[in-house]
Amino acid sequence: MALELYLDLFSQPCRSVYIFAKKNNISFDFKKLSLLDGQQYGEDFGKISLIRKVPALRDGDFCLAESIAIMLYLAEKFKTPDFWYPADLQQRARVNEYLSWQHTAIRMHGSKIFWLRLMIPKVMGVEIPEDKMNAALDDLNSSLKLVEEKFLQDRPFIAGDQISLADLVAIVEIVQPVGAGVDVFEGRPKLSAWRDRVQEAIGKELFDEAHQYILGAQESVKSMDSSKMQVFKPKILRLFM
Repeated sequence: MALELYLDLFSQPCRSVYIFAKKNNISFDFKKLSLLDGQQYGEDFGKISLIRKVPALRDGDFCLAESIAIMLYLAEKFKTPDFWYPADLQQRARVNEYLSWQHTAIRMHGSKIFWLRLMIPKVMGVEIPEDKMNAALDDLNSSLKLVEEKFLQDRPFIAGDQISLADLVAIVEIVQPVGAGVDVFEGRPKLSAWRDRVQEAIGKELFDEAHQYILGAQESVKSMDSSKMQVFKPKILRLFM
C-alpha cells in the first residue's frame, strides 16, 4: 500500500507536510479532505485519525496525526537531507525551539486574523467589532516581531544558513493572514527577505502550488455554500470571538 497523506491545503500544517513531501520527492497518494465541508467527521476518516484533524498519514497499517510528527517520521523514514532537521545539537535545538513556540503564537494569531478578517464576516455574515480586530492585529504583530527579532535575528534562516523544518512551518503560518488580505510583509524588509529565501529554497513553482488555494481565498469565499458551515458556527465563534 502506498503512503497516504490526508490533506486540506487551506490548512497551514497540511501545506507544510505537502511541501516537505513534494520537495523531498517522497511518493504519496494525496487524499484530499475538505475541513469546511466537515469531511474529517466521516466514518472512513475516523479509522485513520480519532483526532479528526488533518494532516494525517497512513503508511500500511501505521497511522499518524499532527504535522510535526508526520514530517519527522518522513524525515527519518526517507533519510531527507540533514538541513531539514539538523543533527548538530544547537541547530536542532533552534528548530525545536521554534516548533515548540509557534503553536500558541504565530499559528494561533495568523489563523485568528484569517477567520476574523475573511471567513466569519464574509461566509458566516457576522460583523467583527473593531476593537476585536485591532486586538487580533496587535497579537499578530507581536508574534511577527518575535519571528524577526528572536528567531531570525541576523541569520538567513531560523537555524542558520540553510532552510529547516522551522522555516517551512513558519512560512505557511505567516502566509495565512495574507490570504485574508493582510499583507504582513509590508514594512518588514527582514521578514520579506527571509520569505524570498524560503521561497527560493522550496522552489517557486512548488511554493505557489501549495499556496494557490489560500491566496485565492478572498475570491473563493464568494462562491462558498455558507449553509455547510452553520453546524460549525457556534464552535468557531467561541474559538475566535
